[in-house]
Amino acid sequence: MTSLQRRLDVATRLTEAAGRLALSMRPPRGAAIAATLKGAQDWLTEADGATEAFVAKALAEAFPEDGFQGEETGKGREGRLRWVLDPIDGTANFARGADRWCVSLGLIEDRTPLLGVIYAPALNETFAARQGNGATLNGAAIHAAGTTDLARGIIECGWSLRRPNERFWKMVTQVMGQGATIRLGGSGAMGLADVAAGRIDAYVELHINLWDVAASLSILSEAGATVSPFLQGNGPTKGNPVLAAAPGVAEALAAAVGFAEWE
Repeated sequence: MTSLQRRLDVATRLTEAAGRLALSMRPPRGAAIAATLKGAQDWLTEADGATEAFVAKALAEAFPEDGFQGEETGKGREGRLRWVLDPIDGTANFARGADRWCVSLGLIEDRTPLLGVIYAPALNETFAARQGNGATLNGAAIHAAGTTDLARGIIECGWSLRRPNERFWKMVTQVMGQGATIRLGGSGAMGLADVAAGRIDAYVELHINLWDVAASLSILSEAGATVSPFLQGNGPTKGNPVLAAAPGVAEALAAAVGFAEWE
């Protein structure tokens, strides 16, 4: 077994265990929101911290030579390889007892994504990939959609509190101007995974952080999707815009939303 495959196997096991832990802590539907706000619509629950602590400890035991970065605790151990975790992506959904949220764990080397696992426990879905070995959903191979016409596309437009709402509405208007259907699901990691699985045709967001995409980058690449160079520039430290799309609509979508002009 290769070192990378062993890491993928461990990552899959830990991500699924972390997801089950988080699921056991999910509030019931309709209950008062048991969460605090880190910023506007930036939610934090007790489960975020518990999940991150569980994964960080287990990875340190399994791979003490690897670095680690979590959304809640920041960059911890240093290493040639770095694990990047979002303990719960889609926390606002989670805090309301909804199903569309996930645990997202990726491994990168400098600016190269090596593997990724996304587990949505309420949906019983595990997305996984490692460099050069394809991408899977619950063990079955997945591929980006074969769509070639934006007018027949389904595009998820992620909202970021780090950019003015006016810019978000402009992006949405530009996408709708191509005749595409718009979706907003509340989890960037799951939106990107849906692109990899061919469920939607693209995901675009004006700004997203490393922990939101670290797992998705490998999954998208191995599924044959076209992905913007997120890890260039300040991507690993301050985040970047992201555009991930079925190859047949990527160029047209980038032109429609003026992706090259985004900061």
